[in-house]
Amino acid sequence: MPESINDLAKLCVHTQTNRPWNLEQCIRNYSGAGIHAISIWRHLLDETSPSDVKSLLVEHEMDVVSLVRGGFFASSEKPAREAVIEDNLKAIDQAAAIGAPLLVLVCGSDPGQSLEKSREQIQEGILKIIPYSKDAGIRLAIEPLHPMYAADRSAITSMAQANEMVEQIGDYSLGVAVDLFHLWWDPDLEKEIKRCGREGNLFAFHVCDWNVPLKDMLNDRGLMGDGCINVKQIRGWIEEAGFKGYSEVEVFSDKYWAMNQLDYLERIKYAYLNHT
Repeated sequence: MPESINDLAKLCVHTQTNRPWNLEQCIRNYSGAGIHAISIWRHLLDETSPSDVKSLLVEHEMDVVSLVRGGFFASSEKPAREAVIEDNLKAIDQAAAIGAPLLVLVCGSDPGQSLEKSREQIQEGILKIIPYSKDAGIRLAIEPLHPMYAADRSAITSMAQANEMVEQIGDYSLGVAVDLFHLWWDPDLEKEIKRCGREGNLFAFHVCDWNVPLKDMLNDRGLMGDGCINVKQIRGWIEEAGFKGYSEVEVFSDKYWAMNQLDYLERIKYAYLNHT
């Protein structure tokens, strides 16, 4: 656990956490605050060239942890499924270009078909892109989402489902991203985290909190310590499972986006140091 105000070595922040900032602002301000790890959301890459991004990362001694996001494989329409494969290949190219070792997959779902069918398409889609990702040296992480998103965002809604798919595919380059917002409620979470670690499939750890009451399904996440998630306990399970990577702060919050982002960044550091 962090022991001092300077112990930010394992803190990573997702650019979407500070949505009002562009990519350059995120990189410069994180570095200025003593944070030297970043996960980059793909839409920000439309603003600048990969070479310029790489230069900024190097200049500010920033470790890019992951690119977010690929996936969305499920669709009842074959042309849509084919198009999303091409988009995932593009995402792999983008990750390689900026030096991100990991592409996070939000796997998708289609309310016009069964969850089982969507899961079949997810597995088929991942199998189609794995050879390309391996050639590029990019790992892939399935991120299971909370069941409230099962209809249209992800048919993978638990650690058990993610573990089962990863183990069925059986490729070293595919693993799981654990996001507390989506998984904190699961009574089997400790067991499934240990299973994931035992198999060498624990690739990422995203932290935030669950506000009570939750005012918005998407944009009312809390900082660690704001809500009801026992973040320290779950982080303990993650570390016991052998994970040695970053705690990635991923907070979607209309409240926090509306405040001064430099002040918010100090709150992020405090929450990480005291509640993670």
